[in-house]
Amino acid sequence: MTRLHGTRLVYWGDLDTHGFTILDRLRRAFPHTRSILMNRNVLLEHRGQWVKEDTPTHQPLGTLTPDETDAYDSLVYGEFGPNVRLEQERVRFHLLEEALNELR
Repeated sequence: MTRLHGTRLVYWGDLDTHGFTILDRLRRAFPHTRSILMNRNVLLEHRGQWVKEDTPTHQPLGTLTPDETDAYDSLVYGEFGPNVRLEQERVRFHLLEEALNELR
């Protein structure tokens, strides 16, 4: 048995199709996992920081929240252009600080 079931888990990854796939896989094992900065607003606030995702994926991700699904679907269907990716290290640091403070 894994000891992480009683631990608060927070996920923050790249805003791309693989980042959401990783979040989905993590939640399948640990449904209580919460994500931060994985939404449309963060993606759009960093338009100038986007890069291309080399090999996007498209698969059903059943554990995403509505906000996460909205961002994932926008990436999958190319709403903002083909293969959009926001790497987590390109997100403004103050947004990370705020998100972590909200977890307290």
